[in-house]
Amino acid sequence: MKYGYARVSGTSQDLAEQIGELKQQGISDKNIYSEKFTGTKEQRPQWKILFHKLQKGDEVVFTKVDRIGRTVKVAIDIVDELLNRGVKVYIIQLNGYVNKSNTMGKMLFNFLTVMAEFEHDMIVDRLKRGKEYAKKHNPNFHQGRPKRRITDRYRKIYDYSLEHSIRETALATGVSESTVKRIRRQIRLSQE
Repeated sequence: MKYGYARVSGTSQDLAEQIGELKQQGISDKNIYSEKFTGTKEQRPQWKILFHKLQKGDEVVFTKVDRIGRTVKVAIDIVDELLNRGVKVYIIQLNGYVNKSNTMGKMLFNFLTVMAEFEHDMIVDRLKRGKEYAKKHNPNFHQGRPKRRITDRYRKIYDYSLEHSIRETALATGVSESTVKRIRRQIRLSQE
């Protein structure tokens, strides 16, 4: 059976391009596993499902090496285990199967995993330096998510929550309990 795996690191990123590439490889929708989850974490839910489903003779397709895992160790460990189980690993970026039985194939795969980790580390470093610069030069710099704007809807949720429990408020208004708590906290702080 032929499977595909697509992953992006951030919730604002789109999976459509990777899924399109996997479909061009002849993989059906039901055999494409995708998620928005960082590759530095080994416990990716959709990957875990696919990983345990793969059997000897199956094939798994990735668009690029860094979709397997962001670190060299994670990517190599995953590919080694798949190959040892008799699962073929195809990477579109390489335009071929991972073949670690010959020196050239092993070197190419290891080189690409090193480059993927290097690229990730460079992005993290640039973000860190950018934040440090912004903190020094922008008096309005604020790290993290911007504060939620208190809208009329949030005021109504707050007013409702004054007479009902957080759970009842969440059920009645269609927001999560944690959102009700945040709204209550923000409005109370704004009134102080």
